[in-house]
Amino acid sequence: MVVAVVIVGCVVLAVLAFLVPRLSRHPERGTQRTLGAGARAGGKAPGILGRLFSKPFHTSSRAVSRSGSAGRRSRGRMPF
Repeated sequence: MVVAVVIVGCVVLAVLAFLVPRLSRHPERGTQRTLGAGARAGGKAPGILGRLFSKPFHTSSRAVSRSGSAGRRSRGRMPF
């Protein structure tokens, strides 16, 4: 379920970044903040479990960042 939400978020963010690059920063930062809170909460588990629980949130955060930057980058390459 969480994976589906992250995938949909990445797609929506990429489309938003392509259509309105400046307005896409706020939703991207909000998503990053939410995923960061999950990573911090998962990281409080003891030992190696903390790293295991926080890793999916870090990976998702990186995916969201790449998605937004790819949308803005492709918009910058358009001839109009």
